Amino acid sequence: MAVPKRKTSKSRRDKRRTHYKAIVPAIATCSNCGEAKRPHHVCEKCGHYRDRKVLEVGE
Repeated sequence: MAVPKRKTSKSRRDKRRTHYKAIVPAIATCSNCGEAKRPHHVCEKCGHYRDRKVLEVGE
């Protein structure tokens, strides 16, 4: 069975993990109510998408 000959250093290990990073989600404003929402998604507050009522949102 293959076994590493030397311990992987923290520097080498962390270089390999440079691509694992948290991303900040994009935020747009709703054209109807002005609330923050995700782009290309229906607004959760008012139910509008591209100036049309798509969902009935209960208050």
